[in-house]
Amino acid sequence: MDFESKYHFSFENLIVYQKTIDFGEKINVLTESFPKKEIFRLTSQFCRVADSIAANISEGSANTDPNFNRYLKMAWDSSHECVTWNTKAYLRIYITKEEFEMNRAALTEIGKIISSLRKRLKTK
Repeated sequence: MDFESKYHFSFENLIVYQKTIDFGEKINVLTESFPKKEIFRLTSQFCRVADSIAANISEGSANTDPNFNRYLKMAWDSSHECVTWNTKAYLRIYITKEEFEMNRAALTEIGKIISSLRKRLKTK
């Protein structure tokens, strides 16, 4: 993440949070080129759900481990919803094959990190 502040929150140390913040920003930039007809459809859905991954992580991080695990499950679900919007964007020829694959790689990595963190929380 490329921002500085004299205030810091502990969830910002989580690698998965940092990766999901970056992913959301990449999707925001990527969708800027989508056609106007998609602004309230694919564009808004893709941006909303990409941002919700990080939002669920930050929101759940201050809770108990079981509750944080529940928020991580919602983040994981959102990452899978992104797969659908990414596929739709590719099929509608709004993104290249390379962008499609890069998004899938990022979502795979995010999903693995979330799953690993969830397992660790369950065994605490």
